Amino acid sequence: MRPYIAQTASNLRLMVRDRAVLFYSYLFPLVFFFTFAQVFHAGASPGAMAQVIAMVMIIGVLGNGFFGAGIRTVLDRETNVLRRFKVAPISAGPIIVASMISGWAAYMPTVFFFLFFGHVIYHAPFPHNFLSLLLFISIGLLAFRAMGMIIAAVVNSQQEATILIQLLYLPMLFLSGATFPTSIMPDWVQIIASFLPATYLFQGMKSILLGGESAFSRANLVSALCLITAMAVALFVGIKLFRWEKEEKIAGKAKLWILVVLAPFLISGVYQARTKQGIEREKQMDRAASQMRTVLFHNVNIFVGNGETIQGGSVLIKNGKIAQVFRKSPEDIKSLNADVNEESGKTLMPGLIDMHVHIGAPGGVFQNPQSYADPHAETRRLAAYLYSGVTAVRSTGDLLDGALALRQTVSASGKYEGAEFFTCGPLFTAVGGHPEELLASFPEIMRKTAKEQFLRQPKTPDEARAQVIALKQAGVDCVKAVLEAGNPTWGQFKHLDPDIYRAVISEAAGQGLPTATHTGNASDVKLAVDTGSNSIEHGSTIDLIPGETFAAMKAHNIVYDPTLSVFEALVDLQQGHTQILNRPLLQQVGPADLLSNTQSVFSKPVKNVDPVRLQALLNTANQNLLHAYQSGVTLITGSDAGNMLVIHGPTVQHELELWVNAKIPAAVALQAATYNAAKTLHQENRIGLIREGMDATFILLDGDPLQDISATEHINAVYLRGEHIDRGDLFDQFKP
Repeated sequence: MRPYIAQTASNLRLMVRDRAVLFYSYLFPLVFFFTFAQVFHAGASPGAMAQVIAMVMIIGVLGNGFFGAGIRTVLDRETNVLRRFKVAPISAGPIIVASMISGWAAYMPTVFFFLFFGHVIYHAPFPHNFLSLLLFISIGLLAFRAMGMIIAAVVNSQQEATILIQLLYLPMLFLSGATFPTSIMPDWVQIIASFLPATYLFQGMKSILLGGESAFSRANLVSALCLITAMAVALFVGIKLFRWEKEEKIAGKAKLWILVVLAPFLISGVYQARTKQGIEREKQMDRAASQMRTVLFHNVNIFVGNGETIQGGSVLIKNGKIAQVFRKSPEDIKSLNADVNEESGKTLMPGLIDMHVHIGAPGGVFQNPQSYADPHAETRRLAAYLYSGVTAVRSTGDLLDGALALRQTVSASGKYEGAEFFTCGPLFTAVGGHPEELLASFPEIMRKTAKEQFLRQPKTPDEARAQVIALKQAGVDCVKAVLEAGNPTWGQFKHLDPDIYRAVISEAAGQGLPTATHTGNASDVKLAVDTGSNSIEHGSTIDLIPGETFAAMKAHNIVYDPTLSVFEALVDLQQGHTQILNRPLLQQVGPADLLSNTQSVFSKPVKNVDPVRLQALLNTANQNLLHAYQSGVTLITGSDAGNMLVIHGPTVQHELELWVNAKIPAAVALQAATYNAAKTLHQENRIGLIREGMDATFILLDGDPLQDISATEHINAVYLRGEHIDRGDLFDQFKP
């Protein structure tokens, strides 16, 4: 042990005396630190500061390992310094181990410098898992020192060492994230990066700094094991191949030992290339960093969400939350340490919410049957919503397993960017009840499975209660039942037994699940209200809902979702009107083949259509909505997207236009699409309002929707939990 200690102490004394070592170990990294901090506006974002710290630490580790250990050892051999150690005598083990330890000791103070200056100058918080950060950096630093020593062991000259080190150093410097964020690179470049040791170190440090993960968390375990294995192999081989004098030559094939040292990363890289887990992880970390930005939206008109408006106010977001709402310009903007966005003439409001969609249905027809089997179809639809400023949607009837998986993929894991997704799961209905008839369009081989996933058709109240409990255990966000006997326009259906319906609603209430009820006429609405459903979907187009029913809805805080869009679409289909598909925002997000094929198929009117009867249907729906508003009933917006001509995307915007045409005030309609919807989802503590402490999930509009409701389609920017969504890249997620 004494030789190891003595050699380490000797190395440290020499480093302290060497001005070049001091410059490149401390001053030089700080130059990169401050440069990157300014370029990435680190003062306005703890996430950017974490990125900067990880970048400069990687640069330092690479230099410390390849040049500080590798090149230095070759120089000592060529200048006969090692020959004198050999005479001492001392073995190779203390030389290599002492080099690793002294290099570690010389480098670690820079870590504290970075964290100190980041906190004092750029107001970045200290890492939550500080010890994990030190441990992970130590593992990486020792591993790269060992790699530098193995390079020194297998080269015969400084020239060879320089060439070999540059072949390793430059790709790691430019592809690992040390100089450019890897998420901006093409996938094939990121796949190459997954074979590089520096990438594993960089991602591990970022995850600790950004996400508070530990050094040996599940996400970092593979990286840590690869680095430790590489260090152990390099140390063992380096000792075996160590040479004291420049006259001692080694065969060229000895350089293959470097591949042995890099083997853990090559093996892991093959796995990463197949699964692309590293790419997804880096993308999610960059999104997390984006959410940490501090931004001030200055001199903007604010629609709060609860009907209140603020003219010429400001909104400060920080760490993904709304930190402060100003009714006038802040007195000292510089003290906020924020990026300032001047938004004169724009309106900032909560993200829109569509409370009634069927995400599994496209809303149109494809000419190519293969398009229906697109594995990314549903995630793409959620991206279309987000592009359109609809930041949350509620599925009110989809295949159970698919809906739960979609919620996990988009809303929980963040693997894909899209609107937040909530699901009611399968529909409770009668045998032969709506919407069982839709299953006829499925291929026969799929109908049985689709029925099991899409419908619940209990025969008794007890069976209904058991099925509700099962759905609760499966993890649905709400439960929906259907009370519908149909009409001559779209068919007659079996009606759900009232006792079974009551069992569904009461059991859901007992399980803490919100309930929604599809109704067909005024008597269905009364039954749903008397039973205690939390929301009424559709209301009635057959007859007018009595005032006493609306009074009961108000008294029991039951919300009304009129879904005017789907009724308009049903009428348009009968008359061959497809102009709704030409809206500019829908053209931007709707699949081109879906839009064109749908227009071709439905461009001709159905024979023997009675336009008077169709207009009466719309008039009834409009009158019921207006009466509900006048009765003080809480309103929410749903489009019933997925039905023909109601294509996923800017659905809420058109629903709002229909409401305003039905004489609903714009402020009331906008509140229905924001705060009221969030409250119905039981999410009003984080979305639906522009208020301190809420998620920074909102949209920025060019114009004032209170004056012109069509301004809701003029999207300037979309923010989701503080992340500025790059709308142009949303659909690139699904490219092969």
